[in-house]
Amino acid sequence: MDLATYLAALNQRIPLSKAASWDKVGLQVGDRATTCDKVGVCHEVTAAVVTAATEANVDLLVAYHPLLFDPVTAFVAGASPSGRAYSLTRAGIALHVVHTAWDVAPGGSADALAAVLGLDNPTPFGPEWGSDTVKIVTFVPTENVDAVADALAGAGAGSVGHYTGANFRVEGEGRFTPGPHADPAIGVPGVPESVVETRLEMIAAKRNLAGIVAALVEAHPYEEPAYDIVAVSANAGFIGRRGRRAAPQPLDEFVAHVDEILGTRSRVAGESTKEVGSVAVVPGSGGSFVGAIAGAVDVLVTGDISHHTAQEALSRGTAIVDCGHAPSERPGMRSLLRAVEELGCDTIDLTTINTNPWRE
Repeated sequence: MDLATYLAALNQRIPLSKAASWDKVGLQVGDRATTCDKVGVCHEVTAAVVTAATEANVDLLVAYHPLLFDPVTAFVAGASPSGRAYSLTRAGIALHVVHTAWDVAPGGSADALAAVLGLDNPTPFGPEWGSDTVKIVTFVPTENVDAVADALAGAGAGSVGHYTGANFRVEGEGRFTPGPHADPAIGVPGVPESVVETRLEMIAAKRNLAGIVAALVEAHPYEEPAYDIVAVSANAGFIGRRGRRAAPQPLDEFVAHVDEILGTRSRVAGESTKEVGSVAVVPGSGGSFVGAIAGAVDVLVTGDISHHTAQEALSRGTAIVDCGHAPSERPGMRSLLRAVEELGCDTIDLTTINTNPWRE
């Protein structure tokens, strides 16, 4: 299939709209018009991954971590991220990044970490707000509302996770008086008019707004359609999971279990004999979510915890198991590989290439 078709299918499984607003996800290298028959999956695009992907002749590399995060001004061969992007381009390999979109997705990194650590009935916490979002509100004669809603959806409005064309409608009465120079679709100039209208609401990414407004104006029957654009925070994904272990155990025993499962050596903050029953997990860097979970669970398992953040958690009764950034994401890499395999293309497993910069 062509790359555009493949990426559309991948986005149905891992909606990029759920990625954090600060994240750099989506197609970073490549041409959507090219073919996509062989797909590689990796944790991070290191030099070793670029070499392996090139030797395997993959058409597309689906990576968890972004390769290009900071702005670049040149693409030249070398060891830098832009140099690796140049190498992918020369090899004809496209690069698509999922990162926080996969963290929050059903079956993604957060769910995978909770599952391997044996949490029962995990529930989400820690919203990751997506890209700038707006709500489009317009008022349409009821007989025309389907056509307008379809036009807005076609321009990108109404996408919520795995759902498209999502909209809300409520019927009411619209009143207006056409001016002397108006050419009204309903009524005559100078005469007050009332119409049964439907209030139509849909959300959209702000980056798509220009095309959506153009589609609204074109599809709306009125000469001068009324519409509002409202900035909103909406439909966040959740990066954390919290649940309970089947049987409580001392903290040191729990840490030994975590290290065995994840293949790491964790840093630990908390008394060795502390009973661990309730557990929260955040893949990657979870320090910013300590305030949301400390005091509510016995222990938080995550990576990249600072001294002061650990002190904050301890002061509120929650121990910290810092298993490392990359190790906390490994279960999610196995589930990412399975998700990509389900899309049908020949899939190459590059997730076993160790991308952790720290010795374990």
